[in-house]
Amino acid sequence: MPHEDPHAWPSPSGRPGRPGPTSSAQNPGVQRPGLPSPGLQSPGAQSPGLPPSDAADDAREPTAAPVAGSPTASGSPTASGSPTTTPRPSPRRGGTWALVGGTAVVSALVASVATVGILTSSPEPSAAPQPSMSLSQVSDPAPTLESVPSWQEVVDAVAPSVVAISVDSRFGGSQGSGVIIDTEGLVLTNNHVVETGVRGAIDVVLHDGRVLAAEIVGLDATTDLAVLRLVDPPADLQAATLGDSDAVRVGQPVMAVGNPLGLAGTVTTGVVSAVDRPTVTRGAREPVVVNAIQLDAAVNPGNSGGPLFDAGGRVIGINSSIATLSGGAAGSIGLGFAIPVNLAKHVAEQLVDSGRAQHAFLGVTLADGTAEVDGVVRQGAVVGDVVPGSPAQEAGLAGGDVIIAIDGRPVASGESLTGYVRARAVGQESVLTYVRDGVEHEVTVTLAARDEGRTVRG
Repeated sequence: MPHEDPHAWPSPSGRPGRPGPTSSAQNPGVQRPGLPSPGLQSPGAQSPGLPPSDAADDAREPTAAPVAGSPTASGSPTASGSPTTTPRPSPRRGGTWALVGGTAVVSALVASVATVGILTSSPEPSAAPQPSMSLSQVSDPAPTLESVPSWQEVVDAVAPSVVAISVDSRFGGSQGSGVIIDTEGLVLTNNHVVETGVRGAIDVVLHDGRVLAAEIVGLDATTDLAVLRLVDPPADLQAATLGDSDAVRVGQPVMAVGNPLGLAGTVTTGVVSAVDRPTVTRGAREPVVVNAIQLDAAVNPGNSGGPLFDAGGRVIGINSSIATLSGGAAGSIGLGFAIPVNLAKHVAEQLVDSGRAQHAFLGVTLADGTAEVDGVVRQGAVVGDVVPGSPAQEAGLAGGDVIIAIDGRPVASGESLTGYVRARAVGQESVLTYVRDGVEHEVTVTLAARDEGRTVRG
């Protein structure tokens, strides 16, 4: 079985008293009776004049869930152009997670693995180089629910930092969203919005209607993030203020701004529905695994790459995917997902500095499962195989161990652990809590580098 499919590894069963894993690749989960099952989709790049394609139109991926709500690249079927995301910890049948921004034109892989990027071999472990570029960030506490946000004031303050993105290539045309992150003309967006622009033209439309050419600085398919640079930036650019996604709390008010269905400057509001929500988005190269911010503000095809603001006008996430119901109408059903800004900031700094990003590497294959300690059953990520010489092996992890927490944060599945690892820096130490033979243990691991970024600059 290929290393890239951690769920494909057989589950260890030799140790007594250890509950067996449930691989999401082999067992998509049991749906609760009477409950509809949403799917995850990346709202893809909007293609004006093309209605969302029906699932039957996707000749290249007949088994893939439709990318409902995801704008398509001109002339290409909807489902094949947009990655599909699956929420965790409870896999559900019958729905699709779709990208909300630009659509990848190449056929997307079905998201079937829980821990892509955990097992892949890596170079010799080394401390991550410090990027020379640093993005501004504030760490003020998130606003409380005691105060009602003045969204009109927030919109007036942040609108100049939000842009619409249009890509024209031989693969077709597409549209998405982005946010200006510095006054020299850097724009942060989703990889799936602009990756086809490597061999095409990219235009960025400012809030006042000015159209500017842009070039790709760097792409990172692993986290679905990308950075553009305006070719001839005007002197009056306004950069957004980046917040602290670690301070985001469930229930706090949020606002999404973007270019859904080609309607630039569209504003929607809602609340944070969940944090650290594991999502698996179907990508062209491999599934994108992120512990996302879940929101109920409406996001639709064309929103991909646009910012999610808190009530103070700070960017706390990059909108990237939505959930849709299988067989239902395309568009928002109140389940949207944003890449946490702390992860986006970390990746963007690397892309600006070198054109590529490094991601942390643990060195195991994983499956979903449970473990029992002192009569209490806990969800977790079951270790299947350990890469020789990896951080996991050096820390003493073995097949059959059930990892239930990382740095004190509960791990609910293989995807959950993968998302946490990818959000950490190369060379960072993390404490893993795991169960072996019914006994809980802790171990400190030093994460190594898995180089999976793509260099764009020459």
